[in-house]
Amino acid sequence: MFSVLNHPTIVFSGSSNPALAEATCNYLNLELGKAEISRFPDGEKHIRLESDVRGRDVYIIQSTCTPVDENLMELLIFLDCVRRASAARITAVIPYFGYARQDRKDAGRVPITAKLTANIITSAGADRVLALDMHAKQLQGFFDIPLDHLTAEPVLVKYLKQKRIGDLTVVAPDVGNMKTASSYASALGAELAIIHKRRLTGQEVLCEEIIGSIEGRNVVMVDDLISTAGTIAGAAHMVKDRGGKKIVVGATHGVFAGPAIERLTEAPIDEVFVTDTIPIREEVYSLKNLKVLTVAPLVGEAMRRIHSNESISTMFRKFGQL
Repeated sequence: MFSVLNHPTIVFSGSSNPALAEATCNYLNLELGKAEISRFPDGEKHIRLESDVRGRDVYIIQSTCTPVDENLMELLIFLDCVRRASAARITAVIPYFGYARQDRKDAGRVPITAKLTANIITSAGADRVLALDMHAKQLQGFFDIPLDHLTAEPVLVKYLKQKRIGDLTVVAPDVGNMKTASSYASALGAELAIIHKRRLTGQEVLCEEIIGSIEGRNVVMVDDLISTAGTIAGAAHMVKDRGGKKIVVGATHGVFAGPAIERLTEAPIDEVFVTDTIPIREEVYSLKNLKVLTVAPLVGEAMRRIHSNESISTMFRKFGQL
């Protein structure tokens, strides 16, 4: 579809999220590049490019979701393979960035694995990175190469506007989510409330108090990801106990780890919506009223603008956000 100077574009898909890669290429009116991803008898992965990348602007779409280590290693092999095949510029498109939550030393003698991951992606051959909702914005500074950080907020806000929910309050499930919740409240013309929580363990949280009134109102809660669903489920129970009516929860990344499905099923939640940055496992569809939104146009438009050296920030006007 597009070419700048003498650097035509080619897009490859890793094995973690081929459906999103295909949808992104459909948006760009491109065919996916061909590559053979196989295994040696001992389990080692092997990648062989079947498309010529010499002198091309190459994009590799690979979410480093579960199994995180395997998908991350595949991305690194892919980057090295493309670099050694003489690509002109290599962009790692990482819709979901694994290890993003290990972004600081919150105890003694622990690693900062998010920084380590950024370093090895750079060393493997990436010239730039395109990622969505990386849990903490300071992660952008972990990379020593250009990083374009997208948010799926335009996609989620558009969906919520279409639902036309009346008497709406956007609830921040924790204090760290307050800025995001405030942005959603402004975009939706809704009230804002905040839940104060205390984390007990890696999988358990205690919701202690709600700042703001939610009695008799419909509630939306949106976070960057739903992992074990402890925060969102606990918040939903508290909201319902305080008189909330319909409760809709969503996130960019549907990780759905451990007891997430059980917790969401038992919680007083009327609908769950996520995007396709992570492929949805079959068992997740047991959730009532699960809605999966695509970020393919968002990712594809960002890739087009990177290739054409256009502004990324202004592209959000196209999606009705800025």
